[in-house]
Amino acid sequence: MLDIDEMSLKEIHELLHKVGYGHLGCIHEGKPYVIPMYYYLEEEDIYLFTTVGMKTHDIDANPEICLQVEEINGPLHWRSIIVNGQASRLTEQPDIDRVMKLIKERNTTLSPAINRTWIDAEGRSEAIAIYRIHKSEISGRTTNGISSR
Repeated sequence: MLDIDEMSLKEIHELLHKVGYGHLGCIHEGKPYVIPMYYYLEEEDIYLFTTVGMKTHDIDANPEICLQVEEINGPLHWRSIIVNGQASRLTEQPDIDRVMKLIKERNTTLSPAINRTWIDAEGRSEAIAIYRIHKSEISGRTTNGISSR
Protein backbone atom coordinates (compact mmCIF):
# COMPACT_ATOMS: atom_id res chain seq x y z
CA MET A 1 0.00 0.00 0.00
CA LEU A 2 1.33 3.41 -0.99
CA ASP A 3 2.02 5.99 1.73
CA ILE A 4 0.36 9.36 1.12
CA ASP A 5 1.62 12.20 3.28
CA GLU A 6 0.35 15.68 4.05
CA MET A 7 2.45 18.46 2.56
CA SER A 8 3.72 21.27 4.75
CA LEU A 9 2.64 24.84 4.01
CA LYS A 10 6.17 25.54 2.76
CA GLU A 11 5.99 22.57 0.35
CA ILE A 12 2.55 23.72 -0.84
CA HIS A 13 3.79 27.24 -1.61
CA GLU A 14 6.90 25.89 -3.37
CA LEU A 15 4.74 23.72 -5.64
CA LEU A 16 2.30 26.57 -6.34
CA HIS A 17 5.26 28.76 -7.39
CA LYS A 18 6.70 25.99 -9.55
CA VAL A 19 3.65 24.80 -11.51
CA GLY A 20 1.58 27.86 -12.52
CA TYR A 21 -1.47 26.03 -13.85
CA GLY A 22 -4.19 23.79 -12.50
CA HIS A 23 -7.87 23.07 -12.70
CA LEU A 24 -10.43 25.61 -11.54
CA GLY A 25 -13.70 24.33 -10.16
CA CYS A 26 -16.74 26.57 -10.03
CA ILE A 27 -20.52 26.26 -10.39
CA HIS A 28 -22.15 26.61 -13.82
CA GLU A 29 -25.95 26.60 -13.89
CA GLY A 30 -26.07 24.77 -10.56
CA LYS A 31 -23.58 22.06 -11.54
CA PRO A 32 -19.84 21.66 -10.88
CA TYR A 33 -17.69 22.84 -13.77
CA VAL A 34 -13.92 22.29 -13.99
CA ILE A 35 -11.58 23.95 -16.48
CA PRO A 36 -7.81 24.14 -16.95
CA MET A 37 -6.52 27.50 -15.78
CA TYR A 38 -3.22 29.33 -15.44
CA TYR A 39 -2.74 31.16 -12.19
CA TYR A 40 -0.22 33.77 -11.12
CA LEU A 41 1.40 34.26 -7.74
CA GLU A 42 2.51 37.46 -6.14
CA GLU A 43 4.10 36.43 -2.88
CA GLU A 44 1.27 34.30 -1.42
CA ASP A 45 -1.62 35.83 -3.39
CA ILE A 46 -3.10 33.77 -6.23
CA TYR A 47 -4.54 35.56 -9.27
CA LEU A 48 -6.55 34.25 -12.20
CA PHE A 49 -6.54 35.97 -15.60
CA THR A 50 -9.28 35.34 -18.14
CA THR A 51 -11.54 36.98 -20.68
CA VAL A 52 -15.11 37.92 -19.96
CA GLY A 53 -17.47 35.07 -20.71
CA MET A 54 -18.98 32.01 -19.11
CA LYS A 55 -16.26 31.69 -16.44
CA THR A 56 -16.57 35.28 -15.31
CA HIS A 57 -20.36 35.05 -15.30
CA ASP A 58 -20.21 31.91 -13.16
CA ILE A 59 -17.56 33.23 -10.75
CA ASP A 60 -19.38 36.54 -10.34
CA ALA A 61 -22.64 34.67 -9.64
CA ASN A 62 -21.00 32.31 -7.12
CA PRO A 63 -17.45 33.27 -6.09
CA GLU A 64 -16.81 30.02 -4.19
CA ILE A 65 -14.07 28.28 -6.17
CA CYS A 66 -11.63 25.41 -5.89
CA LEU A 67 -8.21 25.37 -7.56
CA GLN A 68 -6.46 22.02 -7.89
CA VAL A 69 -2.75 21.94 -8.78
CA GLU A 70 -0.69 18.81 -9.32
CA GLU A 71 2.70 17.53 -10.29
CA ILE A 72 2.75 13.94 -11.50
CA ASN A 73 5.97 12.03 -12.07
CA GLY A 74 4.28 8.64 -12.38
CA PRO A 75 1.62 6.72 -10.47
CA LEU A 76 3.82 6.36 -7.40
CA HIS A 77 5.34 9.86 -7.36
CA TRP A 78 2.98 12.82 -7.30
CA ARG A 79 1.94 15.91 -5.37
CA SER A 80 -1.49 17.53 -5.37
CA ILE A 81 -2.81 20.74 -3.83
CA ILE A 82 -6.36 21.96 -3.25
CA VAL A 83 -7.08 25.66 -2.65
CA ASN A 84 -10.62 26.49 -1.61
CA GLY A 85 -11.72 30.08 -1.37
CA GLN A 86 -13.59 32.99 -2.84
CA ALA A 87 -12.61 34.77 -6.02
CA SER A 88 -13.07 38.51 -6.18
CA ARG A 89 -12.64 40.49 -9.38
CA LEU A 90 -10.08 43.28 -9.28
CA THR A 91 -11.80 46.58 -10.01
CA GLU A 92 -9.24 49.24 -9.05
CA GLN A 93 -7.02 50.23 -11.98
CA PRO A 94 -3.77 50.41 -9.95
CA ASP A 95 -4.37 46.81 -8.76
CA ILE A 96 -5.23 45.66 -12.29
CA ASP A 97 -2.10 47.33 -13.71
CA ARG A 98 0.17 45.83 -11.02
CA VAL A 99 -1.17 42.31 -11.53
CA MET A 100 -1.19 42.62 -15.35
CA LYS A 101 2.52 43.45 -15.16
CA LEU A 102 3.09 40.24 -13.18
CA ILE A 103 0.97 38.23 -15.62
CA LYS A 104 2.74 39.62 -18.71
CA GLU A 105 6.15 38.85 -17.20
CA ARG A 106 5.20 35.18 -17.04
CA ASN A 107 2.92 34.95 -20.08
CA THR A 108 3.71 37.57 -22.72
CA THR A 109 1.09 36.26 -25.18
CA LEU A 110 -1.65 36.04 -22.52
CA SER A 111 -2.66 32.74 -24.07
CA PRO A 112 -4.75 30.71 -23.88
CA ALA A 113 -7.07 33.36 -22.39
CA ILE A 114 -6.44 35.77 -25.24
CA ASN A 115 -6.92 34.07 -28.57
CA ARG A 116 -8.10 35.13 -32.00
CA THR A 117 -11.76 35.02 -30.95
CA TRP A 118 -11.06 37.67 -28.29
CA ILE A 119 -8.91 40.07 -30.30
CA ASP A 120 -10.37 43.04 -32.14
CA ALA A 121 -9.15 44.33 -35.52
CA GLU A 122 -6.42 46.40 -33.85
CA GLY A 123 -5.06 43.53 -31.76
CA ARG A 124 -6.59 44.51 -28.43
CA SER A 125 -8.46 42.15 -26.17
CA GLU A 126 -12.11 43.01 -25.91
CA ALA A 127 -12.62 42.36 -22.21
CA ILE A 128 -10.42 40.86 -19.52
CA ALA A 129 -10.98 39.96 -15.90
CA ILE A 130 -8.51 39.34 -13.10
CA TYR A 131 -9.56 37.61 -9.90
CA ARG A 132 -7.77 37.25 -6.60
CA ILE A 133 -8.41 34.07 -4.66
CA HIS A 134 -9.08 34.70 -0.99
CA LYS A 135 -7.97 31.35 0.42
CA SER A 136 -10.18 29.80 3.06
CA GLU A 137 -8.53 26.39 3.06
CA ILE A 138 -5.39 24.99 1.47
CA SER A 139 -4.07 21.44 1.66
CA GLY A 140 -1.63 19.21 -0.15
CA ARG A 141 -0.76 15.56 -0.36
CA THR A 142 2.29 13.80 -1.71
CA THR A 143 3.74 10.38 -2.22
CA ASN A 144 7.27 9.32 -2.96
CA GLY A 145 6.55 5.75 -3.99
CA ILE A 146 7.38 4.24 -0.62
CA SER A 147 5.09 1.92 1.28
CA SER A 148 5.27 1.41 5.01
CA ARG A 149 3.98 -2.15 4.60
